[in-house]
Amino acid sequence: MAGELPFRFRFRVRYGECDAQGVVFNARYADFVDIAVNEYIRTLFGDYQHLLDQDLDIQVVSLTVNWKAPAKFDDVLEARIRAGRIGNTSFTLHLEFFRYGDDGYIADADVTYVLIQPSVMGKVAIPDHIRQLLERGAPCELISHAGE
Repeated sequence: MAGELPFRFRFRVRYGECDAQGVVFNARYADFVDIAVNEYIRTLFGDYQHLLDQDLDIQVVSLTVNWKAPAKFDDVLEARIRAGRIGNTSFTLHLEFFRYGDDGYIADADVTYVLIQPSVMGKVAIPDHIRQLLERGAPCELISHAGE
């Protein structure tokens, strides 16, 4: 629905995720994407195991991150996730990271997954019920691990 908030996931930056300059080390954003998307998938499907029980899984084929501003130790970040392109065997999720509290725009990322069948380690077409869940997304859902 237009204007609705996307799925949101909040987490706190830990000391070990920062570099010598005292800001989040660039490679940690791949971890942030993975953690946020796992919460998104859990919200969409009820449990990641639901995918695996259907002999389905997802594998990353592309991840692009663009940094806008630094995040620091103890910042609470909010990842906002919306579906991007949904193709025949792959789909893209768009994430935006904001600092919770002042809404500072920290980074954005696009991650593309291919749907596979683990039993044969080959890609498969996205089934209609999965496509519908991806298209609907999880608007206005908020999961927080930040303790704010």
